[in-house]
Amino acid sequence: MGVLDALPEHLKSSRTANAVTAPSAILLAGAGAAAGILGGLAALPVIGIAAAAWLVRVATLLPRRAGSTQIDPMSISDPWRRFVRDALDAQRRYRRAVSKANEGPMRDRLTEIGERIDAGVEECWRVACRGDELVDAIGNLDVAGARKDLAEAKSRDSRSETQHSTVESLQAQVDAADRMISVAEDAQDRIRLLNARLDEAVARAVELSIKAEDVGEVGQLGGQVEEVVSQMESLRVSLDEVSGTAQAAGAGG
Repeated sequence: MGVLDALPEHLKSSRTANAVTAPSAILLAGAGAAAGILGGLAALPVIGIAAAAWLVRVATLLPRRAGSTQIDPMSISDPWRRFVRDALDAQRRYRRAVSKANEGPMRDRLTEIGERIDAGVEECWRVACRGDELVDAIGNLDVAGARKDLAEAKSRDSRSETQHSTVESLQAQVDAADRMISVAEDAQDRIRLLNARLDEAVARAVELSIKAEDVGEVGQLGGQVEEVVSQMESLRVSLDEVSGTAQAAGAGG
C-alpha cells in the first residue's frame, strides 16, 4: 500500500494498472528472459534482463503528466488567445470540483476523466496555435491587392491569351485565399462550440462530485469528454495541413 501511495497522482489510475499488466510488457519480459537463458546467463542476470524489458515497455504505456505541454495564451492573438484561456479556465474548475469530491471510486473515475480534460486543453492550445498561424499567413497573401488586380484585369477590353492567363492566375489566388479564410472562420466556430461543450462537461462534473453515488453515472460524462477531445484532435489535424499550405503560399508571395 505504501508503494501505491508514493506514486505521483497522474499515475494513480486504471491506465497505470493496464500498463503494468499489458500483454506486450509481459511478452517482452519473457523474450528478455529467454534471450538471457539462451545466452547461458545465471538466474539473477536473467531476471534483471526480463525486468528491464518489462519496465521499458510499461514506461511507454504510462499516462503522461498533466500540463506537459507549455501553454502560453499571450504568445498568440485573439480570438485564439481567448479560446485557450476559456479552456484553461474549464480545466481549473474541473480540477477544483474533483478535489472537493469524497475519496472513493467516484473521485477516482473523475480523476481519470480529468486526464482527458487535460488532453482536450492541450489540443485546444494546438488548434489555437495553428489557427493563429493560418490567419497570419493569410495576412501575408495581400488578398485585397489580388482582388483589385483581378477586377482591373477583368475590366480590360483586351481578349488576348496573356490577359486570359492573368485573370486565371489572379482568380486562383483569390479563390485560394477565400478557402483559407473560410477554414479559419470555420475553425473559430468549431473551437467555440467545443469549448462550450467542455464547459458543459465541467458543470456536469461539479454536479456529480457533490450528489452522485453511482459511479455508473460518470460514464456519460466520460463519453462526452472523449468526444470533445476527439473532435479537437480532428480539427487540429485538418488545420495542420491547411496552415502549412498557407504559410508556403505566404512565403511564395
